[in-house]
Amino acid sequence: MKGTFWTLLGVLGLVGRLVAQPFQLPTANRAVLEAGQEEAFFQATAGKTWTAGQFGCVRSSGNQFHEGVDIRCLERDRRGEPTDAVLASAEGTVAYVNAKPALSRFGNYVVLRHQIEGLEIYTLYAHLSTIAPGIRMGTPVKAGQRIATMGRTANTRQAITKDRAHLHFEIDLVVNERYAVWHRDRLKGTRNDHGNFNGHNLLGVNPAEIFREQARLGKAFSLVRYLQERPELCRITVRDTQFPWLKRYAALVKRNPVAEREGIAGYELSLTFNGIPARITPRAASELKGTGKVNLVSVNPEVWQANPCGKFVFKRGQVWTLLPRGEELVDLLTY
Repeated sequence: MKGTFWTLLGVLGLVGRLVAQPFQLPTANRAVLEAGQEEAFFQATAGKTWTAGQFGCVRSSGNQFHEGVDIRCLERDRRGEPTDAVLASAEGTVAYVNAKPALSRFGNYVVLRHQIEGLEIYTLYAHLSTIAPGIRMGTPVKAGQRIATMGRTANTRQAITKDRAHLHFEIDLVVNERYAVWHRDRLKGTRNDHGNFNGHNLLGVNPAEIFREQARLGKAFSLVRYLQERPELCRITVRDTQFPWLKRYAALVKRNPVAEREGIAGYELSLTFNGIPARITPRAASELKGTGKVNLVSVNPEVWQANPCGKFVFKRGQVWTLLPRGEELVDLLTY
């Protein structure tokens, strides 16, 4: 059934949906667009400042990755509980709903699927108190439609207190539609309560940065260009021509006259600090170095140093190597 579900999702909206579709803010909180108002937008973690609510290496002294942004509450009821409406950030389809908060650190959460500039994009809305009626897998939604109410649900050891109630929001790319199968095969004995929507299968981009770029560029904003301009952590080559990412994110593939002339024997992937293959270049056999299926070609030391939570590569002496986390990502990408 899951394979059929993913196939149906892939068909919906592909035709004629290549025009840029900017994201909307998922709550009424617009402070991220106001200079110097970051503290009014990002919700701090316990004992930390608002910076811990941002995207990236912002926790545990930079060693813990935060996959999205935590958006502060604006409205509360008499008991102090949040009542902010949570809105669909873009037109799309409900891809997944978790209404059992005990199963996830995200508590109750919803994932929506969107087609934006030919890219399959997902937005995730977490820690919800309630999910709106009719929000179920396969249901179409419009941008700005209310899909839930902000809350503080989670299964973490430290509960989210009323004063820290927030929406955790992500903009993600999915690694592999066969994640559930890969998980059973590669991570034997470990639970997977969320099928293909396990967090390991979602690679996030910075929502706050995207909102600001949209505001700055207006109709000139391009999500494809934004992704391709992300700083590069490293480049790898893969001797494989059929892995799923190539079809789902074909808009990120660049032309290469050599490969067009000689034939494609593999691909070079430029990875961001958190593993997104943001630029994909087909390579001919004459261009591929090394004998393995996967080879680490280069590393940007500045990006590596600036993002200690990435943990995809490491320098041993004078030689850069893929860490187990990097090897696992490439294995999932090409499974």
